[in-house]
Amino acid sequence: MTFLDTLSLSFRTVKSNRLRTGLTVAIIAFGIMALIGIITAIAAMNQSLKENFSTLGANAFSVRYKARNIRIGNNSQKSGAIKKGAKKEKVSNVGKAITRDQAEQFIENYKFPATVGLQLSGPRSLRIKYKNKETNPDVTVNGGDENFLSINGYSLAKGRNFSKLDVETGRNVALIGSDVAIVLFGKNKEAAVDKIIKIGNLPYRIIGLLDSKGSSVFLQSDKVIVSTYNNVRRLPGTSDSYTINVKVDDLTQMDPAIGEATGTFRPIRRLGTKDSENFFIDKSDSIAETFISLLGSISGSAGAIGLITLIGAAIGLMNIMLVAVNERTKEVGLIKAIGGTRKSIRNQFLYESIIISLLGAVFGIILGVLVGNLFSIVLSTGFVVPWAWVITGIVICSVVGLAAGLWPALKASKLDPIVALRYE
Repeated sequence: MTFLDTLSLSFRTVKSNRLRTGLTVAIIAFGIMALIGIITAIAAMNQSLKENFSTLGANAFSVRYKARNIRIGNNSQKSGAIKKGAKKEKVSNVGKAITRDQAEQFIENYKFPATVGLQLSGPRSLRIKYKNKETNPDVTVNGGDENFLSINGYSLAKGRNFSKLDVETGRNVALIGSDVAIVLFGKNKEAAVDKIIKIGNLPYRIIGLLDSKGSSVFLQSDKVIVSTYNNVRRLPGTSDSYTINVKVDDLTQMDPAIGEATGTFRPIRRLGTKDSENFFIDKSDSIAETFISLLGSISGSAGAIGLITLIGAAIGLMNIMLVAVNERTKEVGLIKAIGGTRKSIRNQFLYESIIISLLGAVFGIILGVLVGNLFSIVLSTGFVVPWAWVITGIVICSVVGLAAGLWPALKASKLDPIVALRYE
């Protein structure tokens, strides 16, 4: 028989055993769906991370007293950690918060041509009230200065920025995020300017409305209230360490600016020439890189899940093909009696196994991409298709079909035609 004849016969046999074929295809499809679905979801998360963290600016960095500790599940990773080979910190240097005096002294002594601002993390998960309306307890309060907006990628929709007098006096004025304004003032959110809101039980006058930056699962940039750092430091639940933010005009100036910042801050932190830094330089995009690296480990877990499922599917497919050989023993004997070769019989069973595997791959890939892109809808990203993994899935299923069908195909091709014709 020719290749087309053998392939056509294999396809008709697969089509005639719909229940058996359907169950096997479903097993393979679920394995591929788990693999492609998780990978697609991770690709959507990566895209969302890059889009959202890009608003922070690649030309900015911050000076912190310790590295961020970002946790997903049981995995944790520090951003901005000390590189391998660096000396261990002295115990006396570890965990010392950056005081306001140190931060202000840094600004005074830092001579590099860049925009520098102070930031103080205020209380989180607050309710903000206006008359009889209030937000959910998911609003973050940050303290900053007149450079906070430009460094952190915010812009004003209405109102004004902080003045030096606002920062120095620490009076109760605030900039309000877009999402908070919508909850408290409805569609007419621009009416928020000059209104009095309550943060905790303290009254604050809104002097500016922030433009929306867009929110995601990872960043809630619009659920924020910004006041001056001299004001926020009086609120309960505020961090005891200041963060110094630096923004350069040109990306090529990042390394010199970081070097200058390190050299400026070491004597302020009372470090000797042999002491390791007790502060961390944290680039704006390091959070996204940390999240992406953690999501990469999830990709490995997804691959393991898909592989285990496909191994089970391969065993099931092999058993089904062995049953098919037993059921069609008489048919094999008849083919041999009329001149069919061992090669054509072997190829027929192999093609059947591969066809079933590829059908499972097609349905699994379609379902996996659709399920994975549910995350794209949630994260408001574009439609994602992980083409590399789609091709990998097809190749894997072809190999699974070939491996599962090889033994039954060889067994069928070796049947004695006389014994096979007499088989009942």
